[in-house]
Amino acid sequence: MRVVIIGGTGNISTSIVRVLLEKGHDVTCFNRGKSGTLPEGVRQIIGDRYDRESFEKTMQAEKFDGAIDMICFNAEDAESDVRAFQSVGHFVFCSTTCTYGVDYDWLPTTEDHPQRAFTSYGKNKVTAERVFLREYYASGFPAVIIRPSTTYGNKLGLLRQIAWDYSWLDRIRKGKPILVSGDGKAIHQFLHVDDAAYGFVGALERDNCIGQAYNLVRDDFYQFDTYHRTAMEIIGREVPMIGIPLDTLTAIDVKRFQICFDEFAFNDYYSSAKIYRDIPEFRPKISLKEGMTMVLDSMERDGRIPNSDDIRWEDDLIELSMKLRDYKFIG
Repeated sequence: MRVVIIGGTGNISTSIVRVLLEKGHDVTCFNRGKSGTLPEGVRQIIGDRYDRESFEKTMQAEKFDGAIDMICFNAEDAESDVRAFQSVGHFVFCSTTCTYGVDYDWLPTTEDHPQRAFTSYGKNKVTAERVFLREYYASGFPAVIIRPSTTYGNKLGLLRQIAWDYSWLDRIRKGKPILVSGDGKAIHQFLHVDDAAYGFVGALERDNCIGQAYNLVRDDFYQFDTYHRTAMEIIGREVPMIGIPLDTLTAIDVKRFQICFDEFAFNDYYSSAKIYRDIPEFRPKISLKEGMTMVLDSMERDGRIPNSDDIRWEDDLIELSMKLRDYKFIG
């Protein structure tokens, strides 16, 4: 199959390219050519998808068999994709579980759950999904919607519950306590990018997936305190976790702790039953400990773990919370 990926050098798409090559597909990546490198055998078309006319004409002329769009973020991008890929047999759109929001009617959350996105990212992905589904029902546009949860790998690094920050890994290494939200017991699903790639490629290869939406998640979950303790086990040092209420965190600095407010402070548990049923190639094999070890090794090699001695906000917040007695000690 002649496949084009819009993107191809990102957190998940790097692994998708590798799996496509392994399965014998003819792979092209359309991107701006400004980040990452592509493996041998992958063709690159350099361009800007926001130059709509040029992007659409280029894609129409190529007559690809299948397409995967990793960087479609809103309804306008989706409308452009529909025009660009009228001739493809399969089209896979990377959406997100953020389309559900965090106000769940049931857990595990299935694909037919109401979408209550409240972040701009989630809301825009909902509008894109609606364009693709509208076109599927109106004209048979061969769209498949994939909704990943937290999908981690070497490019993204190891996130933490409380903030978009990597200094927590150095704090553990140096024996410093780390912050969590509340009691650190919020549940979450973590999927390594190498496993995620089989979900995307499997959806591209199967006719029964057209017109469907899938949660791209493992069939298990972890509490965030377990996730953090797994990092401690890998690093070889155990440190205390200090829990601070979400309301306190957001009152102090809503921007810094946005990731927590948007998702990580809540119980997120999405059903994997549908994707396991329809895409048998998707059977995650990389355990949390194995995946975190690989990513941590990569971050160490690349010097991507900041020196926590140069970053004061976490120590200051721990000190303040103890003065105010607004914390929970999690040993």
